[in-house]
Amino acid sequence: MALRVSASEVNLHSRKPQSARVRVAVRLRPYAKQDDEKQQGPCVRGIDAQSLEIINWRNQTETVCYQFDKFYGEKASQLDVYKGSVLPILGHILNGQNASVFAYGPTGAGKTHTMLGSPEQPGVIPRALRDIFQMTRELRSQAEHENWDFTITMSYLEIYQEKVLDLLEPKQQDLPIREDMNKNIFIPNLTQKVIASFAEFEKQFIPASQNRTVASTKLNSRSSRSHSVLLLKVVKKERVSPFRQLTGKLYLIDLAGSEDNRRTGNQGIRLKESGAINSSLFVLSKVVDALNQGLPRIPYRDSKLTRLLQDSLGGTAHSVVVTNISPEHKYYFDTLSALNFAAKSKQVVNKPFTQETIQSMGKVPMKRTHERQDSEDCEQAKKSRIEEGEETPPKPKVARSPLPNIENLDPGVVQRLLRLDSLMRNDANGMPQLDTPKRERLALLKVVEESQNEIMQLKERQKELEERVRVQNTSQTSSDETPNTSLEIKASRLPLPHRSCTANVRKQAVVLPMKTRSPLTAVMEGNFFTMQNKCKDTSVTEENKEEWELKINDDLLKQHRSNILSLLNTGSLKELKTLQKIGDKKAQLILGWREVNGPFMQIEDLQKVDGISAKQMASFLKANILGSIGR
Repeated sequence: MALRVSASEVNLHSRKPQSARVRVAVRLRPYAKQDDEKQQGPCVRGIDAQSLEIINWRNQTETVCYQFDKFYGEKASQLDVYKGSVLPILGHILNGQNASVFAYGPTGAGKTHTMLGSPEQPGVIPRALRDIFQMTRELRSQAEHENWDFTITMSYLEIYQEKVLDLLEPKQQDLPIREDMNKNIFIPNLTQKVIASFAEFEKQFIPASQNRTVASTKLNSRSSRSHSVLLLKVVKKERVSPFRQLTGKLYLIDLAGSEDNRRTGNQGIRLKESGAINSSLFVLSKVVDALNQGLPRIPYRDSKLTRLLQDSLGGTAHSVVVTNISPEHKYYFDTLSALNFAAKSKQVVNKPFTQETIQSMGKVPMKRTHERQDSEDCEQAKKSRIEEGEETPPKPKVARSPLPNIENLDPGVVQRLLRLDSLMRNDANGMPQLDTPKRERLALLKVVEESQNEIMQLKERQKELEERVRVQNTSQTSSDETPNTSLEIKASRLPLPHRSCTANVRKQAVVLPMKTRSPLTAVMEGNFFTMQNKCKDTSVTEENKEEWELKINDDLLKQHRSNILSLLNTGSLKELKTLQKIGDKKAQLILGWREVNGPFMQIEDLQKVDGISAKQMASFLKANILGSIGR
């Protein structure tokens, strides 16, 4: 007979059962007989309604036993899973508390089937929506809830490659996840649709489900490539005083499955998606470990998924984890990993509380949290002890009398006070009196006076030096003033923009700014271009500085533009990257645009490429034309 080793012997110390701890259910997918299984049979089997066992891979004659809140075998139906694990927590939502249900497990284990199901076998999401609408209708019919209104809104999103995407409005891309002052997680600008019946829910949900990212792999023809989250918010509002409002949220989460790329055959974009999925699930496991170990920092922010599940794991929600596993031997290690995660999740304890707001007539809504309720209870208990004589009432606070009116003081005292105030303001050049002996105070005042005299001497010395420099500059200008109509072009002053320009090219290019009273023109060798003074006024002053204009030969300009256009239309990725201002990313964009729209008719068509603005286009032309001339 096979020996059984209890998982509790090797796992961490489990916490005592509490009503708010995370409840874990395990669902075993039916066994699919495969040709390569060689009649090995399943590696997992159920023991009872809460226990299962799996073969110990170290010793095939032993099994490891796990115990959870619920175990659903191969013959369990969708209704069994829903009634046994999900239905008991729905009542909390109508009482202003949060709840969450998420399916976890490796790819191909049946998570999406558990959450969505089919028209013949509906899953958790459609069944939960039907029951919530049914519960609200029953509450409206009761006399104690006749003054209450119920509003149900839905939001639907997916986390794809660490980006939060709105499935109801696909235009909403990469939404942020925020936390309000009450530590509640929310997503700004996430679409919320008000639904009054299950038909309205289907009208919104079915088109949104088609926006979710799925793809085919070797293990699953419709593999989920993202984590999807359906958020339902139920607001229960009172129409009469004190106008209470209860807000409950339900998170229905279908996690993407962990993947072994050696078996799925992922390549390209599928491989990138698989990496993002496995990374987020790894962070999820780290969060559970940190909660169980009581670490001071929980790594919720390391992943968008764990950030969104912050209320569900160690937060304020009633949480249920439905772990889906496969019985085949080839999925053994995926199944074992999922069972270990489920065993750790069972030890996490949440602290749910009722979210209630109260609004009296003519007053601003005030949120009643559990801390406020505790303080009110303490005040009430203290008041009752005082009334029963068990505690003495506190002494009433005596209000301090205001300062005496100056008119009621003796005139002599007033004069002395005013004289003292004048001394405090004017003594020691405005410096306040220090609580120091008189001798030290006088020494300090002497040091201050000496410092002020030294500062005045330095200022006078500075003025003398400035005057001397001004006189020298005036005399030098008058002696060196000679007309000069031509200018020798020196190297090293004109920075050519081309990256591969040599030292010889740099030596041909800059105009040194000189003070002259006549229009100035510099001609480069080979008649490549001219630089002219644009100022009409020949006088040069500090207010009217010289401006230079670059003029290029027209034939040469056309030739270089033609060369650049030819390179844009026929160049490879490596050749495009030789252009100025064109890197690897822009070169790829140019190639993609050229394949879709054909060749460029003119260089200015480069602005039509996404990611290249008009300003970048002007910089591109200037850099490449001057660079071509430099060659």
